[in-house]
Amino acid sequence: MLGARGSTLHLSAPDSIRSWVERRYTTLIGEALEAAGAALSDVSFAPLEAPAAGDGLNPSYTFERFVIGEGNRFAHAAALAAAEAPSEAYNPLFLHGPPGLGKTHLLVAIANYLAANAPGLSVRYTTAESFTNEFVDALRTKGGEGFKHRYRDLDVLLVDDVQFLEGKPNTEEEFFHTFNALFEGGSQLVLSSDRTPSQLSTLAERLRDRFEWGLTVAVEPPNLATRLTVLRRLVREAGLSGSEADGDALAELADRINANVRQLHGALTRVIAHASLTSRPLDSELIAEVIPPAGPARRETPVEEIQQHVASAFGISRAELVGSSRAATPLRARQVAILLTRESTGLSLPQIGRLYGGRDHSTVLNALRRIEINISEDPVIAERVDRLRREVHNLGGARP
Repeated sequence: MLGARGSTLHLSAPDSIRSWVERRYTTLIGEALEAAGAALSDVSFAPLEAPAAGDGLNPSYTFERFVIGEGNRFAHAAALAAAEAPSEAYNPLFLHGPPGLGKTHLLVAIANYLAANAPGLSVRYTTAESFTNEFVDALRTKGGEGFKHRYRDLDVLLVDDVQFLEGKPNTEEEFFHTFNALFEGGSQLVLSSDRTPSQLSTLAERLRDRFEWGLTVAVEPPNLATRLTVLRRLVREAGLSGSEADGDALAELADRINANVRQLHGALTRVIAHASLTSRPLDSELIAEVIPPAGPARRETPVEEIQQHVASAFGISRAELVGSSRAATPLRARQVAILLTRESTGLSLPQIGRLYGGRDHSTVLNALRRIEINISEDPVIAERVDRLRREVHNLGGARP
């Protein structure tokens, strides 16, 4: 345990068990804190130490397994160039785009490539959130020198989700000096964000400026052909034969899910779960039942309507949904409502956070990640979210 700061209990564990505990026991820990009468209402998990290249990273995130399409071809080429010639090609390399398009895959692919082909280089992959947590812990334990050694004596530093640095002036200051030390020492920096550097409006200008020193590349949503290629690969990896998932069904699914690869993967998982539980073939008819069609352009459903509809479905008030309770029902309802708000509106993460009790964008992103994990792991939750998604979709009318 790292300790308590404000109303948040901070816990740490090795990555091998941290994510498992975080997914399954965050709500239970929060309820236990409330039952004990503690003045703590939030739980935050942090790794003991950010993993170095090849250490604890997803081995399937390689350049070979990255499905290339029109929307990500340049990003893939730039990342591969940075891996093949660190600090000689593009430095820093800044990848940006909405969640679920493969930015993390590319950053980890660089780390895995270097671990296999240049084991003599010191490489570290981390997220801005983990960087922040480690920095805060270093200040608390007077471990500043050790922290600087971990992050400044590197040949390659890969930092995911740098938008998490916004609103954290002390961490921004430390990252600024870390960036300068590495860049001036000839080390490679690769960064990712959900927005361009100029759109990180609350980040210090000097950091935004440095992020644009090298190459900035957009990672865009996959087109239909790319989505279909991704689905075919996922079906093969799931061990399904061609007779179990016909081509028309995959084409139908690729046509209905056009946002990102993560949602595409989640949709296929839900369809496979429904096929397994109902002993039905994975065909176009099942796709039509489980996944709502994209349909014609529709007006945005007001967030208030989404919140009220989800709150009613979970048997709570709208005030409880947007409030601070971490009890299981309001917490799950809030995650679902945030997901549907993200899918049904054009609002940014900070804008969504403001509409859900003034939460920051990192909290919103965390909620999205958790509900997506729950959807992929639990068919019951997936079915409930699908039903609510269809109902929310029907709340909006076709655009005039």
